[in-house]
Amino acid sequence: MDEQKNITEILRGLTQEDFKGRVDLHMHSTFSDGKLTPQELLKDAQDKGYKLIAIADHNTVEAYKQTDILKSNIVITAIEFDCWYKGVLVHLLGYGIDINNAELLKICARNKKETEADMVRLFNRRHPKDVIKAIHSAGGAAVLAHPACYWAINLDHFIKSLIDLGLDGVESYYPYRRHRGIIKFHTAETVRKIARKYNVIMTGGSDSHGKIEGIL
Repeated sequence: MDEQKNITEILRGLTQEDFKGRVDLHMHSTFSDGKLTPQELLKDAQDKGYKLIAIADHNTVEAYKQTDILKSNIVITAIEFDCWYKGVLVHLLGYGIDINNAELLKICARNKKETEADMVRLFNRRHPKDVIKAIHSAGGAAVLAHPACYWAINLDHFIKSLIDLGLDGVESYYPYRRHRGIIKFHTAETVRKIARKYNVIMTGGSDSHGKIEGIL
């Protein structure tokens, strides 16, 4: 569909240089487990000269539905879904989504705990195939978040199997701070090599839960 083509073109047009202080497509607000409101995140990004941001709250798009941040031309819609795949808890990002799409909203959080409490989110029953289908139904692009953190003996095979399910891209520029650095099983360069091999979208984000921290 046209919407998906447009967001794909936008994401494919970004370069590694863009993620050095100009673009951040992965941050969280108070509508999930972040510390800042969407308006505060937007102001922080504007003050720091960012040209494109996305708030990807866990399992919810309420940051967009309950605020007017989409009036800014530097904001694109996003969401981060928890789902299980091959016994691994996987996070899938959806970009450029229609926040009123019924199929997408059907798999979103039913309450605040499902957007912020780790133990509650662990018990979700989403499958990547269904999540990717919903993201596409909403006109968005589906991207695998922080790929170096997944326990897969063969990360190439793991990502390729998700691509076979319709995955559009991988988060290739990510800082792997704090606990993400501890549970990092692969290198960021390995992730980028796999992305180039399969010619998928390469995105980046800080996964900030406060002010924007920078990616590269």
